Amino acid sequence: MRLFHVMLCFALTTPVAAQAEKAAERPGFRLLRQDEDWSALRDPALRTDWFDALKFVPLNQNETAWLTLGGEARERYEYFDNANWGAGPQDDNGYFLHRFMLHADAHLNEGFRVFTQFKSGLESDRNGGPRPTDRDDFDLHQLFTDVRLPGTEADALTFRLGRQELMFGSQRLVSVRESPNVRQSFDAVRATLDGKVWQFDAFAAYPVETDQGVFDDDANEDVKFWGLYGVVPFPVLPDGKVDLYYLGIQRDAARFAQGIARETRHSVGTRLWGKHTGWDWNFEFVYQFGEFGAGDISAWTAASDTGYTFESFTWTPRLSLKADITSGDRDPNNPDLQTFYALFPKGAYFSENSLIGPANHIDLHPAVELHPTRAITLTVDAIAFWRQSAYDGVYNSGLNVARTGLTGGSHYVGSQVGSQIEWKLQAHLTWTANYSHFFAGEFLEQNPPAEDVNYFSTWITFRF
Repeated sequence: MRLFHVMLCFALTTPVAAQAEKAAERPGFRLLRQDEDWSALRDPALRTDWFDALKFVPLNQNETAWLTLGGEARERYEYFDNANWGAGPQDDNGYFLHRFMLHADAHLNEGFRVFTQFKSGLESDRNGGPRPTDRDDFDLHQLFTDVRLPGTEADALTFRLGRQELMFGSQRLVSVRESPNVRQSFDAVRATLDGKVWQFDAFAAYPVETDQGVFDDDANEDVKFWGLYGVVPFPVLPDGKVDLYYLGIQRDAARFAQGIARETRHSVGTRLWGKHTGWDWNFEFVYQFGEFGAGDISAWTAASDTGYTFESFTWTPRLSLKADITSGDRDPNNPDLQTFYALFPKGAYFSENSLIGPANHIDLHPAVELHPTRAITLTVDAIAFWRQSAYDGVYNSGLNVARTGLTGGSHYVGSQVGSQIEWKLQAHLTWTANYSHFFAGEFLEQNPPAEDVNYFSTWITFRF
């Protein structure tokens, strides 16, 4: 905490006016810190921030090799009233989650790079102790090398080997798990062919298992993950793009409401997305097949997010509607499995409370987003949830079974209203607060406990 406070005070002394003057030309922070490129700071005129001395450190006289240092500190408070709808340990006064991350990015020449990142995730005062994604005392989060083969200005082939984050599309199936305290990484080999307006990736990976000690995270060799992912222009829609992909996973002990068995699952999917004249759209369709124990897998999902932004209105409102459906198992006594599995989805899939995840579900999710200032974003939303199959359970955002529900009953799980404010206090500092209330529906009342859930969280993030 003391380190965080020191960095916070230091950040508040940053010359914000000077940053704003050069904002259009300067690089910025990204969700994947390894995707940041601070080489523009070769130009002394762009070095307007106290931390620029760390963002571009020349390693040779002509500055063709350089080092970038960076990090993050996040302090988060969470409170549940009736967590998990009243089941399990309850916490009357909430708990704190502390995240610290540091990275170094060495570009040794035009074709060779080494990136390393360390993490520490800590938890305080949670009744029942830390969840699997709450605590990792200190560990290696990423360590990889990039080898870029010489190519033309229009395309480049890069091989990446080592521990790394993977993120594709809108993070419905492959994500860095940003919202939870400990992010997801993989021990992987990846090849990326980048053609500026298109990109193709091929990879093979083991997910890294989060253990709570120091330098004890290892690849989970019980889970094998591989795939192909491509993004290309889609001229049928104005300014549109299309993702085409295949993802494969093998798990020695896959767990669903039906039971536990060895699983090999193949996902083929497409995503249509883009933005034009105020409209934005994001549609995704996936079919899954394979084997689960002695049975066959046949599962699917369809997801949509459509919005319109009123650019000329006060506060620039965006109205949107998400509508998603994922298949559920039709008969727990039949060895075949129809439950959709979202692989490695983002941690807060539908909302920060993570009560429900994308398996055996239907949702409708209208929202309004407002921007009172350039630095503030307000969001108000409502979500209604149903089970797609009455003979499968309800799953949380961790894709664990929250309620089994194998004997039929109501499809209606419940509804939720919520709001969030995000305030970019300055270039390095962001504050966020989130509140939601979940109204337990008929299915939960048939499978008690079934209490309404109040959830509140707030966090402040410092990046450099």
